[in-house]
Amino acid sequence: MNPVDGLYRPGNSPVHRLRPQVKIVALVAFTCAIAATPREAVWAFGAYALLIAGLFALARVPLRWVLSRSLVESPFLVLALAFPFMVEGPAVHLGFLTVSEPGLWAGWNLLAKATLGVWAALVLAATTPIAGVLAGLSRLRCPEILLQITAFAIRYAHLTVAEVTQMRLARLARCDDPRFLWQAGALARSLGVVFIRSFERGERVWQAMAARGYTGRLPLDVGPAPASALQWSAALAAPALAAGIAAWTAVMA
Repeated sequence: MNPVDGLYRPGNSPVHRLRPQVKIVALVAFTCAIAATPREAVWAFGAYALLIAGLFALARVPLRWVLSRSLVESPFLVLALAFPFMVEGPAVHLGFLTVSEPGLWAGWNLLAKATLGVWAALVLAATTPIAGVLAGLSRLRCPEILLQITAFAIRYAHLTVAEVTQMRLARLARCDDPRFLWQAGALARSLGVVFIRSFERGERVWQAMAARGYTGRLPLDVGPAPASALQWSAALAAPALAAGIAAWTAVMA
């Protein structure tokens, strides 16, 4: 598997076979439905979680993989836990703790929507390679310059991480441990070397691309044909149901 596609899990499930552009539109629509749901509609967030769990099961993505990748929302979790103690309002007693009722609702709102948003994004990431996502955005008429910046940023982020890893192994082989404070100067110089090497590598890559006739457009594989009506219907089924739930909760609020 291409190391650039770190979150992609190869497969042949119905979710994998959907065109990237329909999955991107479905992700945006589903996320908007989640964001529009009132925080008091707890049952609605449970329904959204069941929908996403069904998509993970259909795509054959294991639960352990989902939970480990969900740690990216840890900062939001910390903020959600702090809201009950930061927001002013009527107090609620939870055992030996006294917290704010509006703070509890605010923390729940952040935690539920952030978690569901991350899970929905993981469905796309697990079933679509990076090249497919860029191709889907190209199909959706995303500005070409943004696609190029994104593609190069993803590619060179992995190259830079690999370069830093090699330099760290070289330091460790020379009995240098960058964990100690008095070695901060050596670490700073190493980061400067990484920056210079990255800049020089970018210059060489640009010259090689220009020598091969680069015209400002990346050769993205957008597929032989756009998505069919059946694929659009299948991909938008879950967002349509989520939109119906969000509309119902808004009416009942």
